[in-house]
Amino acid sequence: MTSTDVTKEAEDSGPGGYAAARLRLLTEGTRSGPPRRTALAGLTDDWLSGLFDAGTGGAGRGVSLVAVGGYGRGELSPRSDLDLLLLHDGSDEKAVAALADRLWYPVWDLGLDLDHSVRTPAQARKTAGEDLKVQLGLLDARHLAGDLGLTASLRTAVLADWRNQAPKRLPELRDLCAERAERQGELRFLLEPDLKEARGGLRDATALRAVAASWLADAPREGLAEARRRLLDVRDALHLATGRATDRLALQEQDQVAAELGLLDADTLLRQVYEAARVVSYAGDVTWREVGRVLRSRSVRPRLRAMLGGGKPVPERSPLAEGVVEHDGEAVLARTARPERDPVLPLRAAAAAAQAGLPLSLHAVRRLAATTRPLPTPWPAEAREQLVTLLGSGRPTVQVWEALEAEGLVTRLLPDWERVRCRPQRNAVHLWTVDRHLIETAVRASEFTRRVHRPDLLLVAALLHDIGKGWPGDHSVAGETIARDVAARIGFDRADAAVLATLVRHHLLLVETATRRDLDDPATVRAVADAVGAEHTLELLHALTEADALATGPAAWSSWRGSLVADLVKRVSAVLAGDAPAEPEAAAPTAEQERLAVEAYRTGGPVLALRAQTEPPADPDSAAGPEPLGVELLIAVPDQEGVLPAVAGVLAMHRLTVRTAELRSLPLPDGVEGSVLLLDWRVAAEYGSLPQAARLRADLVRALDGTLDIAARLAERDAAHPRRRGVEPPPPRVTVAPAASRLATVIEVRAQDAPGLLFRLGRALETAGVRVRSAHASTLGSNAVDAFYVTGPEGAPLPGEEAGDVARTLEEALRGRR
Repeated sequence: MTSTDVTKEAEDSGPGGYAAARLRLLTEGTRSGPPRRTALAGLTDDWLSGLFDAGTGGAGRGVSLVAVGGYGRGELSPRSDLDLLLLHDGSDEKAVAALADRLWYPVWDLGLDLDHSVRTPAQARKTAGEDLKVQLGLLDARHLAGDLGLTASLRTAVLADWRNQAPKRLPELRDLCAERAERQGELRFLLEPDLKEARGGLRDATALRAVAASWLADAPREGLAEARRRLLDVRDALHLATGRATDRLALQEQDQVAAELGLLDADTLLRQVYEAARVVSYAGDVTWREVGRVLRSRSVRPRLRAMLGGGKPVPERSPLAEGVVEHDGEAVLARTARPERDPVLPLRAAAAAAQAGLPLSLHAVRRLAATTRPLPTPWPAEAREQLVTLLGSGRPTVQVWEALEAEGLVTRLLPDWERVRCRPQRNAVHLWTVDRHLIETAVRASEFTRRVHRPDLLLVAALLHDIGKGWPGDHSVAGETIARDVAARIGFDRADAAVLATLVRHHLLLVETATRRDLDDPATVRAVADAVGAEHTLELLHALTEADALATGPAAWSSWRGSLVADLVKRVSAVLAGDAPAEPEAAAPTAEQERLAVEAYRTGGPVLALRAQTEPPADPDSAAGPEPLGVELLIAVPDQEGVLPAVAGVLAMHRLTVRTAELRSLPLPDGVEGSVLLLDWRVAAEYGSLPQAARLRADLVRALDGTLDIAARLAERDAAHPRRRGVEPPPPRVTVAPAASRLATVIEVRAQDAPGLLFRLGRALETAGVRVRSAHASTLGSNAVDAFYVTGPEGAPLPGEEAGDVARTLEEALRGRR
C-alpha cells in the first residue's frame, strides 16, 4: 500500500481509519527512518486537517491549526506527542473553544499524547517572551489547516522577535542547556542514556537550530544532520520495541532496539549513539563559543569606538608557539603558518592551545585536517615532544583532543585509536567510554609527573594502557603489542618502547596483586619484581596505576587501595634495588670539546660553538637515544662560581628553550693544571631564529663579570609581557635521591618548564653555598626533570640534614615563582 492509499484510507474512515493506517505504517518492515517519520507526519497532518475542516465547515477564516515543536519539524516517532496550537484572531472565542473540543477529543480518544494551546497571535508572542520553551517550539511552527495568512504572520513575528531578542535569549538558552546537561549527564558516556535530554541529545540538536535561526552564529554543519537522524532512528526503534513513549535507552531493551535497526549487537548500537552524541556535543561547544564571542564583541565595540574616536578595533593576536597565536579567546593559526609544509603543526597547535587553556578554533582544526601532510615514520622528535606536552596539560587536554578527533586528526596520527573510539564499557565502575577514559587517565597522570623520572613515558602509557580493548582477548596482552608498535612509530627508542610495552601489559598488576594476594608471601613480591624488571619502571607503573583508577571512577580508588598498592611498591622496590649501583664512568671528551676547553683556559673567558641538529635514526629499533631538538650548544668556561645561572640566564634572555643540559668539569690535557667547565646543551628558539653566537658570548662575558643583571632583565621582560597562566600545573617537587652516588649528593627537581627555570635553580644552588659537580637537565613535554650532583665546599657529599635544607631551598625558590 502506498502512502497515498494510507492517507486516503485515513480520510475516508475518520479516527478509526487513521488508527488503522497509522498502525500499518508503523509495522511496515520496508519503511523506517526519515521516510517513515515523514509519512507519519503527513498522515497525521491529513487527519487533523480533516477534523479542522469538519469543525469549521470549510471556512476557517481568522483561525488556523499549527504544528509546533517536534511535530512542526515533521519528526514524529511512533509514540511522539502531538504539539498543536489553535491560533485565532479573537473575533469569536466561543466558536474557537468548540472547535478545540472537536480537535482535541479525537486525539485523546486514540490514546495519543497531546500538548495543546489556544491563543491569539498577541498571546502567543507574549507567552513566548515569558517562556523560552514556548518560543523554541514556535520557531518550528508549521501550518496545518485554516487561515494560512494568520499562521504566516505569526511565524514572521516570532522569528523577528527571536532575532531582536537574541542577545538576551541566547544566554538563557545556553544556561538551560548547561543545567539540563548537569542533571542528565553526557549522552555519549551513559550506559542507559536519555536520547533527548542528555547532553549531545535531541534537545541540544534543536537548540543549535534555534541559534542558527537567530542569525548570530551557526553550528558546524558537517555530520550534524546525520547525527540527528541517527538519534531519531534509535528513538523510533525504542518506541516500537517498548510500545511506550520513552527516550531512555535502558540496558534490557538495547539488544531488541539493535535488532530493530538491523545492528549486530547492543555494543554496536551504543557506539553509534555515542558517535552521534559526540558530533552534537562538539557542535554545541563550537556554537556556544561563537555566540559568546559575538555577544562580547557587540558589548565592547561601542565603548572601544568611543574611546578610540571611531573605527573598528583590531583584535590582538598573541603568539603561543611557532605558527600558532591566541586570537579572541581561541588558539588559531598564525597568518604565516603553512600547514602543508609543517606536518608537526597539528600537534604543536594542540599542545599550545592546551597549555594556554584555550580551545582550538574550528577553522584552524579544519584547515589542519585538510592541508597537513602525514608525519613521517618514525615521528620527528618535535612531534613526540608536542604530543607529550598536549597529554601533560591537564584538564584543557580534553577539549583540545575532542577538537582534533572531530576532524579525524587523532586517527590519522594514531590509527589504532579507531578501534577504541566511542567504545562503551559495560561496567558500572567506569564513567567513560574507552577513548575518553584514556584521555582522562592522561589528565590524571599529568598530576603525577613530579613523582617520576620519565613523565613522557608515564603520559604516553596513560594514553595507551587500554588501547587493546579494541581487539579480542585479554586487552593487556593485545595492548602490549600495540604499545610497542606505537612507541616505535612516534619515535621512542627500543629501550623506551620496551618500558611502555611493560607498563601497558601490567597496568593492572599492582592493584590486582595488592588487593588479591598475600603481600607477606615472598613469592608474591618476587613475581611482581620479575614482571616489572626495574625500579624506574616500577615508579612509572605506580603512578599509572593510580591515574588509571582515578580516571575510572570514584569506586575504583580509595585510601585503602592506595595504601595497599604503596606497601606492595615499597616491598618490590626493595627487591629490585639490590646493592647500590656503581658510580658511572665519565665519558671521554671529544676532540672538539678538548679544543674548546683549551681555548677557554688560554683566553680566560667563555668559548662556545653552535651545531645544527642531527638527523633522527633511520632504524626505529635502534638502541640510540631519542634524537635531540633544536641545535647543540657547546660552552667551555674556566672553572668558577656562577657559571650555571649565568649561562641559563643568558639563554632565557634570548628566548631560547633548553631541551637538555649537561654540565661537568673537564680536566685539561697534557698535564696542564686547572679545569674547565664544559656545558653541552640542546636549545631551540621559542620564536623565530636563533641569535648569533657572538651575541650569546658577549652577554655571557658580561653575566660572568657581573655587569649584566640577568634577574632584573628577566623581571622587566615578564612585567612588560606577562605570560598566560593557562592550565594550573602541579606544584614543583625537589627531592634528595638516596644512595644515588658515592661522590656527590644528587638532588632531583621535577617542575613545570618555563623561561628562566634553570637560571632560578642555578642561582638558588649558588645561594645555598654548594658546588655543582655536574648537572643533567631535560625537558619532557612541558615537564622539566633535572638532577644536580652537588658537594660541599670541600668536595664531599652533603650530610643528610644539609642536603634536605638545599632541597627545600630549591623548592621554595620554585614555588616563589608561581
